[in-house]
Amino acid sequence: MKLLVTGGAGYVGSVCAARLVESGHEVVVVDDLSTGHADAVPSGCRFVEAELGDAAGSLLAEGFDGVLHFAAKSLVGESMVDPAKYWWGNVHTSLRLLDAIREAGTPRLVFSSTAAVYGQPERVPIPESAATRPTNTYGASKLAIDHAITSYATAYGLSAVSLRYFNVAGAYSAYGERHTTETHLIPLVLQVALGQRESIHVFGEDYPTEDGTCIRDYIHVNDLADAHLLALENATPGEHRIYNLGNGIGFSVRQVIEACRAVTGHEIPAETKDRRAGDPATLVASSELAQVELGWKPRHVDLETIVRDAWEFARARAGR
Repeated sequence: MKLLVTGGAGYVGSVCAARLVESGHEVVVVDDLSTGHADAVPSGCRFVEAELGDAAGSLLAEGFDGVLHFAAKSLVGESMVDPAKYWWGNVHTSLRLLDAIREAGTPRLVFSSTAAVYGQPERVPIPESAATRPTNTYGASKLAIDHAITSYATAYGLSAVSLRYFNVAGAYSAYGERHTTETHLIPLVLQVALGQRESIHVFGEDYPTEDGTCIRDYIHVNDLADAHLLALENATPGEHRIYNLGNGIGFSVRQVIEACRAVTGHEIPAETKDRRAGDPATLVASSELAQVELGWKPRHVDLETIVRDAWEFARARAGR
């Protein structure tokens, strides 16, 4: 298939683009490099540096079999102090993409959604049927796009799948996580091991969990890529399917730090801070629906394996 990958110079987008090329697809990456990196675009891809909303129409007019839409603003804190950036950058841009898809007759769309649409969950593991009550603008913007995709699929026959990620981690080959503003736990802990920060902050140790710290579901980025390939194959005309993606196992902040210590051999000092407002005690996905309907199953569920892949990438980037 000929596929357009938006945001393919970013973390998840670059890994998925690499896997698509390896699977024999023709891949075009479009990215404005506002947060991505040109050297993260996999070899074998045609790269177009452009703002997605401006470029989508002319690109899709070339004729594509599908779009994988990763391009997004994704910093939760920033979304609360600068919401306009998220409504325009995420929702408005995605609506322009959807119109370009409709006008070009592109048959398939796989959308990078997020567990942030659920907000504070009422039950764990979280199923797709859970109430969607995002607590930040980032999550709200992604949910708005999901609603738009549903209406486009219903009205215009689009084959669409939204994949709601939990905590993505790890690396694949030469492609991994490197954000200008890093907010994710595993790369932050690894920065301590690399000497790039003095310690890691643990926000709260009085949660109702076994060790008192928050529990999160970590999914390996390569398992995530598997799901995208399966979503392309299983997308159905006129339907918008939504799947949660996680490994179904929760790991606490303390467990992540211990795994990083074991993998890196570094002490990794940790400082306990007050809880952050709005942090749920436990967020773990139920991925049963994806396993049943897509035939997807996470293969890299061991925490140390996830950390080791991330560590190898981080060390290579640091020249260690």
